[in-house]
Amino acid sequence: FDSAYQPTARKPRLGHYSMMVGLLMLLFIGFNRIWHFVYVRLDAMLCGFFNVTCLPAASTFWRFVNSLGINQAKSLLKVMSILRERVWQLCGLEFDQIRINIDTTVKTVYGSQQGARKGHNSQHRGKQGLRPVLGFIEETREYLLGKLRKGKTIDGKEAAKFIADIKRHLPGCVHNVVIRADGEFLSWQAVKAAIDAGFKFIIANRGCTPIFDPDKWYRPSKGKAAEYNSCTYQPGGWKQPCRFVAMRIAKELKQPASQPKQCVLFEDDKYTHRIFCTNMAGKAHMVIADYDKRADVENLVGEAKREGLDMIPSAKFKTNYALFQIVMLAYNIWRYMKMIAKNSASVDQSDNN
Repeated sequence: FDSAYQPTARKPRLGHYSMMVGLLMLLFIGFNRIWHFVYVRLDAMLCGFFNVTCLPAASTFWRFVNSLGINQAKSLLKVMSILRERVWQLCGLEFDQIRINIDTTVKTVYGSQQGARKGHNSQHRGKQGLRPVLGFIEETREYLLGKLRKGKTIDGKEAAKFIADIKRHLPGCVHNVVIRADGEFLSWQAVKAAIDAGFKFIIANRGCTPIFDPDKWYRPSKGKAAEYNSCTYQPGGWKQPCRFVAMRIAKELKQPASQPKQCVLFEDDKYTHRIFCTNMAGKAHMVIADYDKRADVENLVGEAKREGLDMIPSAKFKTNYALFQIVMLAYNIWRYMKMIAKNSASVDQSDNN
């Protein structure tokens, strides 16, 4: 922590490390509001940990959080990278290839918070919110990187920067990366960033209209209703063509018997399509099956939000930006406790055998 964390100019009496650990332990206990410290100020375990008879007032922790900003948030990502290396080494994890699932979510805000915008908010339509982006490692289900964002759709430049930052947080044993993201990330800037970094990628299509050979649709087996295809296509504004894979399923056109049968105008109108941009080789159905495993990221985002990601304590965007990383650090430590416990149980079992 001391080697990676960038402290603020305001130095708390207990020190930056103790204040940070206090916030983490509050999240571990199950409280996700800073003022909840009033309930644990005399807790014997916490007081013994800090070697005090009574914890500081909740306002002391609030002033500490209020002093945090963008620099502290970035330094916490470095802390997580160091911690990840140590835990992987302790558990004997050596993944040569990992899959990183990227997703955005919405944090609805109430009141006046910096950066809040009206946008796509399926749960609270028309309300302002923030739109954080998160990246998770599929193999370990841990948080790799992310950040709090203003409540607007991510653009190509920002998506490219996010992808380029991935390399700085990878464990040393990882040599190959597969990125899986939804259509919000599809742009030439993002695709170019993945290619330049040497990553494989599967990104859902948004706005591109690749042309597939009608004679090359196939079914991997006779019992499957879906058909698959692939093509090489260069969207407008892109510097080079890319591979697109597609899956289509026939629509069920139900019409009353009293009405005459309505013919579709185009052949494609009879099907529901799913299209993806990728640089991965292999059959189209195998590539899409790989992408479909990304669905678990929704569960991970939900877990993170319940751990405290939905907490927006300040009207200052920079303070919420830093608290976002504190919550995700707590989330990762919780993951690491489970990984170490599972590894210890496996070692004990092998010793008994």
